[in-house]
Amino acid sequence: MDDSPAGVPIEILLVEDDPGDVLITREALADHKVSNRLTICADGADALRFLRREGAYATAPRPDIVLLDLNLPGVDGRAVLAAIHADPALNDIPVVVLTSSRAEEDFLRSHELRVDTYIAKPVDFASLMHVVRRIETFYISVRRNATA
Repeated sequence: MDDSPAGVPIEILLVEDDPGDVLITREALADHKVSNRLTICADGADALRFLRREGAYATAPRPDIVLLDLNLPGVDGRAVLAAIHADPALNDIPVVVLTSSRAEEDFLRSHELRVDTYIAKPVDFASLMHVVRRIETFYISVRRNATA
């Protein structure tokens, strides 16, 4: 069943290495009425290949939104965020940071790089539902304006 506006699901890229956080995110998205396609990358390097459509991701869909953990193995979320911000082909994709970092510099740097929302972990179901509602509101209004 597809309840999203214009019958088009929202493409969501979740960049998260914690299986528990992946599970709760899947549940929050499934529990809401917005139709979505969720792609998961467990590290920053893989996320950048996906975003740039490199290698195995050559035909990957462009995400409508990125849910990004800052503390990733290898290429961390800060580097992913900076790369998204620096790339004109990617910098209009909304990014929601989900992080266990309590460092003020992470919060300030994320906002300098135009993060839409910054959520501190542990992420609970209610916090994720709030994000999902914001995604729904944003995309319903964007798609209504695009068809008007």
